[in-house]
Amino acid sequence: MIQPAINAVRPPAVFDAAQTAGLLDFHDMVDALAVAADDYAAGRIHAPERQVVPFPQGGVMLSMPATAQDIGIHKLVNVAPGNKSLGLPTINGVVSVYDGRTGQALAVLDGPTVTARRTAAVSMLGIRSFMAAAPRCVALIGCGTQSAGHAQALAALHPGVRTVVVGRDPAGARAFVKTHRDLDLALEAAGSVPAEADVVITLTTSSIPVYTEPARAGRLLIGVGAFKPELAEIGPDTLRASLVYVDDPAGARHEAGDLIQAGIDWSRVESLSAALSQGVPPGKPIVFKTVGCAAWDLAAARCALRKKEFPQAVK
Repeated sequence: MIQPAINAVRPPAVFDAAQTAGLLDFHDMVDALAVAADDYAAGRIHAPERQVVPFPQGGVMLSMPATAQDIGIHKLVNVAPGNKSLGLPTINGVVSVYDGRTGQALAVLDGPTVTARRTAAVSMLGIRSFMAAAPRCVALIGCGTQSAGHAQALAALHPGVRTVVVGRDPAGARAFVKTHRDLDLALEAAGSVPAEADVVITLTTSSIPVYTEPARAGRLLIGVGAFKPELAEIGPDTLRASLVYVDDPAGARHEAGDLIQAGIDWSRVESLSAALSQGVPPGKPIVFKTVGCAAWDLAAARCALRKKEFPQAVK
């Protein structure tokens, strides 16, 4: 007779895109990211640079692990550019979550959803950290998936804020506004950034700068879309005249195309963690460049595990 196993391992809970989004409240995410930024800077989160492996049909597979005392995570996503012509998502993958004490699998989250929501939450943490007051007018440059995630985050954290969607194709910007008209935002489409915008977020994969306005105090510029050396959204003159902060200093040196192409002096680039712990100088133009890292995915996983669906939740 086979004896029942002692402390039998339960299979991990698996969540689809909608369920994963439901586990990742933006308020919780911003707070968790602030903690993770400090943990990462102090070496309490280990997150090596992402590994990029060629994938069939011109795609890439991205491997991003991270570990801490409480949990470990591994984000594995595939980027398949040809999927657009097939009517399929370009990015597919999962974030697997493990117990930090036993290594047992706890959950499998939808990878693109985690990426979109934690990326937007990093930008929201930037607004909280670099702005003296809540934004009055936010411009989103780009009409894709990342812009959608940022619009959702703004609606959650800054309901009713005027949000101007700037698209290369005016029809695309108008379509974006129509699609997201149910969000609690004063959404409008435009062909350029309005002068009164106090936050501008670039969310494209452009190889040439989409924002070249002179640096100015009182306007926070957040660069999100350029995540490879050959991409650049922010013009070099704007960068050189601004205080520059990055979410991940190690990753930015290899991935922040805006900064790389501008030949930025890395000795004057500060980290998000430094801004959180030391504050920022008042009255200066600021650029916050994000490239993402697995530490932010770990922060998202912490949020998910705190939900009531997990009896083994992180405390």
